[in-house]
Amino acid sequence: MNRINDGVKRRGLVFDSPWGWMGVSETVRGIDRIVLPGRSKRVVETALGASGLQGQESARLSAVRRQLLDYLTGVRTTFDVPIDCSSGTVFQRLVWRTLRRIPYGTVRSYQWVADRVGGRAYARAVGNAVGANPLPIVIPCHRVVSHDRSLGGFSGGLSMKRKLLALEGSLPLLRT
Repeated sequence: MNRINDGVKRRGLVFDSPWGWMGVSETVRGIDRIVLPGRSKRVVETALGASGLQGQESARLSAVRRQLLDYLTGVRTTFDVPIDCSSGTVFQRLVWRTLRRIPYGTVRSYQWVADRVGGRAYARAVGNAVGANPLPIVIPCHRVVSHDRSLGGFSGGLSMKRKLLALEGSLPLLRT
């Protein structure tokens, strides 16, 4: 579902980070989208849907920006901002809640996630839900890898996944 055009008022923020430009947006319920670091402000604005956003920076957007910057510099390992996952299906939200239980510095397999949301037969559906995650980093989809300890996929690209896992110290656990 495209959250920009569904009548829900959103505010957003595009900011520069040590890893490149990033974007975040919120609804009244919480942070609803994070755009991973990119090379250009314009690309991030487009990915965030910045043209459909309203108002000025809120305290919540400032907080998530600070927390993301702290994470990218190795200062923070957890996040404590309210999130809004209402754009996902019931199954996607279940998967995303499960991903939030994967601790910093560790990895889990798609099968591990599937076992917790309905069984191994759900591994492919889990992969699709992981790929649809609107809040990467805060919902740590980068910590999900293939059962053989290879990287698997990542909507932000495998180089970004490697970089995030290296930051957390878990890259050596994998076959890369």
